[in-house]
Amino acid sequence: MAGGNWTRVSEFTLMSFSSLPTEIQSLLFLVFLIIYLVTLMGNGLILLVTWADPMLHSPMYFFLRNLSFLEIGFNLVIVPKMLGTLIAQDTIISFLGCATQMYFFFFFGVSECFLLATMAYDRYVAICNPLHYPVIMSTRTCAKLAAASWFPGVPVATVQTTWLFSFPFCGTNEVNHFFCDSPPVLRLVCADTALFEVYAIVGTILVVMLPCLLILCSYTRIAAAILKIPSAKGKHKAFSTCSSHLLVVSLFYVSSSLTYFRPKSNNSPESKKVLSLSYTVVTPMLNPIIYSLRNYEVKNALSRTFHRVLGGRNYRNSTAILRHN
Repeated sequence: MAGGNWTRVSEFTLMSFSSLPTEIQSLLFLVFLIIYLVTLMGNGLILLVTWADPMLHSPMYFFLRNLSFLEIGFNLVIVPKMLGTLIAQDTIISFLGCATQMYFFFFFGVSECFLLATMAYDRYVAICNPLHYPVIMSTRTCAKLAAASWFPGVPVATVQTTWLFSFPFCGTNEVNHFFCDSPPVLRLVCADTALFEVYAIVGTILVVMLPCLLILCSYTRIAAAILKIPSAKGKHKAFSTCSSHLLVVSLFYVSSSLTYFRPKSNNSPESKKVLSLSYTVVTPMLNPIIYSLRNYEVKNALSRTFHRVLGGRNYRNSTAILRHN
């Protein structure tokens, strides 16, 4: 960039947790590495089990499979680079790398908002219209709903990322975060960003609140339907089908809302890093645990899959021994 103090930025420095002692950073690396591996294995297991077990070929588990795939993508975008900054002090990220990371962060974040709303609608139909559920939630309808959940992430991520990285940057290129999020990158811009900030605020409110309202409407109708069930056993069974989703929604929306809707006076960079960890690192790990521990069908499917794998292995071992003898 020509003129004034403007510079053509070719890379950024992620400050991450550089203010902490080296020993603490090493400990954080170990903790986040374990969480990262558990997240990949947990969501990978959900993908495998819901695809391989015919008992889980239903709309609810189709959307759960989408959620697990999304969580894996979300983690791959954020965590590997963060681990590099902690253990190898690899804090440099290229201009294109930063833009790419931000793009997919927005893409997966927006898609998750709408996918959670779609899953709430699925539970609403299952509980409030059980007789028509197979017709309403047909395979074709589920595919359309999944596509509609993934699509909004594309225009939001494209507009916000392209617009932000078209600004000139000046002075320091240090991003005070562990990934390229919009607010810390925006602080490095040396131009009038008032219009962009208005767009970002309005866009964030719409992206968060619209799915949230759809979820609230679905669960209001679900609660009304459950209260009409005469038996306590029936109420418990109906509630258990949506309790896992409700817990996942609560974790995601509480953590993301605390991060992006807190007053600036209470929103220091360090506190935002901690809050960002909750929905970028911790929540993706908890989702498969919640669905596997609170859902009998998933637990039974996991058990059947392991028995099938172990049974097949024992059979092959026995066959090999007989042939050898």
